[in-house]
Amino acid sequence: MSATTTPTLTINITDKAAEEIKKFMAGEEDLPETAGLRVRVVPGGCSGFQYSLNIEEDSRQGDYVLDSNGVRLFVDMFSAQYLNGVEIDYVSTVMGSGFTFKNPNATGSCGCGSSFTV
Repeated sequence: MSATTTPTLTINITDKAAEEIKKFMAGEEDLPETAGLRVRVVPGGCSGFQYSLNIEEDSRQGDYVLDSNGVRLFVDMFSAQYLNGVEIDYVSTVMGSGFTFKNPNATGSCGCGSSFTV
């Protein structure tokens, strides 16, 4: 009988992104201790895939549950294949502010940076 191993998944949340996520979660009412940030990839956008971030009360069966910089992350198996090694940052510029993704798995992205291709 051979042992099966769970593939490794690494996602890095920068200090600034962690600060913004924690601030947002603190403003939500009645979130349980099990709450976290769901990070996923969904089909769409001009390059094929888009990133999605949602606050959820608990993980789902089959999720990877990670901690990065004090933020609990939930990642489904489909998204995990595209998110390994991703760095999530939060930037503020004169054009606006929001989360950015540095994805070593992406082979291309659109001009706005919200979708990518592999």
